[in-house]
Formats: sequence, C-alpha cells, structure tokens
Amino acid sequence: MVSQHGILLAVAIISDHFGPLVSKVCRCLLRHGALPLQEIVRRLELSPGQVKNSLLVLIQHNCVQAFNAPRGNGDKTVTHYLAIFDNIVHRQRFSKFLSIIRADIPESEALLEGLLQNGSITPAREEIRMNFNKLVFAHYVERCPKPEPFFDPLVDEQSTSSRKPLSDAERFSEIPYIMEDASNANDSPRSSISGAKRKHNALEGDAELDSTIAENEVLWRANFEKFTFCLKKKFCADRKKPKLKVGTHPIWEAFFEASLMERDNNSVTSPINGIMERLGQKEGGTSMTLDHITRVLEELNCSPSSEDPDSFILDLSRIVEASRNEEIESLVRKKYGQEAFTIFRLLVRERGPVETDKIIDTTILDKQIVHGTLYKLWKDDYIDTERILSGTGTGNTQYFVWRVKNTFREQFIDNLCHAALNLRQMGSKDDTKLRNRKNILILALTRHDDSLMLFQDF
Repeated sequence: MVSQHGILLAVAIISDHFGPLVSKVCRCLLRHGALPLQEIVRRLELSPGQVKNSLLVLIQHNCVQAFNAPRGNGDKTVTHYLAIFDNIVHRQRFSKFLSIIRADIPESEALLEGLLQNGSITPAREEIRMNFNKLVFAHYVERCPKPEPFFDPLVDEQSTSSRKPLSDAERFSEIPYIMEDASNANDSPRSSISGAKRKHNALEGDAELDSTIAENEVLWRANFEKFTFCLKKKFCADRKKPKLKVGTHPIWEAFFEASLMERDNNSVTSPINGIMERLGQKEGGTSMTLDHITRVLEELNCSPSSEDPDSFILDLSRIVEASRNEEIESLVRKKYGQEAFTIFRLLVRERGPVETDKIIDTTILDKQIVHGTLYKLWKDDYIDTERILSGTGTGNTQYFVWRVKNTFREQFIDNLCHAALNLRQMGSKDDTKLRNRKNILILALTRHDDSLMLFQDF
C-alpha cells in the first residue's frame, strides 16, 4: 500500500509533467485503488471527456493500466483503471536511465529520450531500426503488452503492475517489418517516432475508450525493470568499494563489468574468462594469477555458479539488506544518539523479542539509559514492547521484551517520500535565492532518490 506522502509525491510528479487535471485523476486512483470510469467521474465531478482524456495520457505514459474485472455475480465485466505508483515515481529518474544508455549504447540515447518523453512509441523510420534494435536486444526496451483481458482481484493475488502477458521472446523481439510512411518522417531521431500523446475527443461510451487503448499497432516502452536492475548493480558496487581491501578494487570492478544478461534481479553472474579479460585492461591486472582472482572473489562473497563452474555469482540482496539497515541505523544515531544506535542495531540483528536485561548485558550500557532510550524508540514507533508474565519462583513476576516494529521500514519510506516532496516543492518556487540554488536542490533530490530506490525498488 502506498503511504500518504508517497501519494503526494506521485501526484506532484504527474502535476509537473501533465498538469493539474491529469494529476487530479491520478490522485483519485492512488487513493482509492482500481476504479471504473463512471466511478472516477462521480468522485471527481468532472466531465466524462476530461476523465477519458486524462486516462489516455496516463495510459500512454505507462502510469495507469486498464483491465477487465467481473461485475457483480454475473458474467459481465467492466473496465477498471489502476494507477502504477512505481512507474510514476520512475519519471523523476529519466536522467539516470539516460546516463546508463549514454555509457552502454551512446548511439541510441536520443531514441530512448524520445521514448521516455512519449511513453509508448512506434519506430517510424528504417534508418533508426538498427539503433532501436540494440535497445531491444539489451532489454532496455520492450513491447507493450495488450490491455489485460481479465483480472479478478479476489482470485488473482499478483499485482497488475507486475503481470507480463507477453513472454520474454515476444517482449524483446526485434522490429519485425519496415514501417510505412518513413519517407514522411522528420530527420530528427526524437521526431522519428510516432506515438506521442494520443488526441482523443470526448467519447460517449467506455467501450470507445477501450478501443482507443487497444489499437492494433506494435508499441514499445522503456523496460523499467532493466534500468532499475542496472542502478541496483551500480549501487551495490559503489556501496562496497570503501570497505574493500587494498588491491581488490580492480577485481571487484572487473566482476561487474563482465556480468552477463541476468535471469533474475537479485544476483549478478560473471564468467571467469570475462573477468580476466576486463582485468587485463586495468593497471596491474595482467600480473594477477587465476588463483589470486578466485580467492579474492570468494572473499567478496562471490561463489561459483551451480549452473556453470567457470562463472561466479554474487547475491545482491545481501548487500541491499545490509545497506537498508545501515541507513535506518544512521538515522537513529543522528536523531537519538550513539546509545540508541547500539540498542536498535542489536534488536535488528536479533530479529525477534529481546529481554530488557539481555539488552543491558549485551550493550554494557547503564540501566537508566537503556530504559530511557527504549521508551523514546517505542514512543516514536520504531520498536514494540510486550509484557511477559512468569510464574516461576515465589509468586508471579513480569518482564518486558522488545522487538523492532514490523512497520518501521514503511514509516522510513514515508519519511523519504516526504523529504523528496519538500525538495521538489522548494525547487519549483519562483524565488531568487532558491533559483540560484536550483542545481544544489536537483543534486540533493538525486542523491535522496538513491535512498528511496534502495527501500522501494531494490
């Protein structure tokens, strides 16, 4: 479920990109979940034409998905519209996505920029086919799936935003034919793609909106999963660099540079031959022996792959989990001090209830300090407590146990969304002092978004 400040952040992004009317429709879907057209019209008191045009813009830019759901107990279905929160927030990361392509496939950067600006596109020139297919082959771009034919929220537990009606072979197949009207296309790569915002007059029936969405053309969109995984790899590689031993940096970098196409989003696999080839391009890399490289990789928690003994695999989820704990522990230290950091870290690592006396004995802190700190953390919803009655000995005694609250991460994410919203609002103010500091605010928002991705996307 999206937090309160998460909704406000998503609505602010849509408002900046598409205006207040579209953001109003988006806010309604984020607050109330999937809704049919008539229900959106009723809640917002807008005309059907205004709502339909707003939905078309949101669908075009992959911020809303349409699907059919059962109506009552009968066989009839009704079209519902669901806001995809993750895709909305990804819109503030377009510069990061472009930087990935700039480093990997620079000749295709203009094409990706056009795709991100238009949401879904159809390549309209034969000349750009080769560069576009490079994006498809590398899985940076995928075919848009057809609208979901049917979705029953009571039966299907999988999120609509994560369902893939197309197989990988269909999603990443090359452009199958030369588009017509290529001779009429503009010479600019950004204008050599069709599929800009669809213009649509006010329609009288929801079925007409469905037919507009389900046009029989092959559309393409950015594969946000691929870009997120690339940013995840970069984050994990950079996060561990300061902790590496002297002389291991080249091997760590070569491991990530030699990584193959991944089968999942939680691990990186690299062949030993590719790692050695990349090391040969680095200073001092040619003098490293295979035994030395293998030993260092194992020290870096890279283990031989079970499918290919000549490849090494790294579990990114361990680095991500450790980084999340470090972020929250850092916040606790800044807000409550070193004693609170020590206690909170103990509770996180224990992953279960811990008695007060055990906390005192383990942390070697004064009893009064432990009691006061535990009360502060409990009052601010970081931890939970439970009173346990013990019948041992003479009479009944009681003691307290403490554990990290299950919702503390959700609270932390909401705080991150709140901070990101404040940074966006500060950057949009027409103030001379703030205008001079706009680049600083943009940089701060970019760095802050790294923490948001760590908890929401990685």
